[in-house]
Order: sequence, then C-alpha cells, then structure tokens
Amino acid sequence: MKKFTYKFILAAALGLTLSNCGSQQVTRVDEQSVTDLSGRWNETDSRLTAEAITADLMAHSWYSTYASENGGKKPVIIVGLITNKSHEHIESETFSKDIEKAIINSGRMKLVQAGAKREEIRAERADQQNFASQSTMKKFGLENGADFMLQGTINSIVDSNKKEKTVYYQIDLELTNIQTNEKVWIGDKKIKKYIK
Repeated sequence: MKKFTYKFILAAALGLTLSNCGSQQVTRVDEQSVTDLSGRWNETDSRLTAEAITADLMAHSWYSTYASENGGKKPVIIVGLITNKSHEHIESETFSKDIEKAIINSGRMKLVQAGAKREEIRAERADQQNFASQSTMKKFGLENGADFMLQGTINSIVDSNKKEKTVYYQIDLELTNIQTNEKVWIGDKKIKKYIK
C-alpha cells in the first residue's frame, strides 16, 4: 500500500510539473522594443534614460570649456556610485553600464574602470611583474587618471488610489571635477507611468 501511495504522489507531482511547463510560451523580441508589463523600472527605462542623460552631458558647456582649456583633449570620466533610493529593487549596475556604453559610443570622452574591476586589473598588473616577460609586462603608474566623476541617484514617488496608480521616477546625475571638487554639470531624467 505504501508503494502505491508513493508512486501515486510521485506521478501526480510529475504531472503537475509537466503541465506547468507546457503552458508557457516564449517569444523572442528585439532588445530595442518597448515592453512594459508591470509598470516597474525596466530595461527600456534604463537604456532611454542613459542615452538622454549622456546626450545632455555632452551638449552642456562644461565639455566645450574643458576642451578649449586643455587643447582639445578628451576628458577622462569615471562612473561612480549611482544609488537606488526608489521604492523598488533596481539593479543600478545595469543602468551604470548603459551610461558607460553611451559615453564610449560618443567617442568624445575617455572612460576609466572603477571599483572592483579596477582592483582586478591592478592585481593582474601586479601578477605580471613576477610572471610575464619583460617585453609584455605592463608597468605600474601609467593609468589614466580621471578628470571627472559621474555620480547619482534614482528616486521614485508612487501615488495610488484603488486600482490606479502613477509611478514617477527621477534620475539625477552630477559630474564633479576631481581636482577642484567643483560640480560642473547636473542632469536629470524624469519618467512617469500611469498604471490601471
């Protein structure tokens, strides 16, 4: 009797698993297409915000002032912390990567590595001092120092009544001259979603 009960439970569990697997349909879509299923922050918000805010960053007068004062030299940027202070979980690293991509693709600024990835590169350089040939070993003290650091926050406000709600996101970024600690640019992007 126990064998029968065990087999019955196993068969029922397997049947439920298989029936759940069969009910889902997946369709591949272009990564540039807009899909907003939940009303929460998504990849489209991240990409569009990064593109808009980076375009504003490069159109501002700080850029031409820097270029004229430095013989047309491209400014070196490091992307610092972009802190999520919104009501929902937002992976700010994805947003940071979208900003870095937009900076690199512009061809108007240089971008240097930050944080843990920079430390990994420094560890590799240190390792090369002992194990790489003299002709291929990379030297210490030749990194490009950043001229400016980009930092920011992601905030949100939710207003709801019964089954309707609006979600308002405000993304604020600041560019600071590392030498002088002077803020040279402040930009923002606002997104408002109505959900019912």
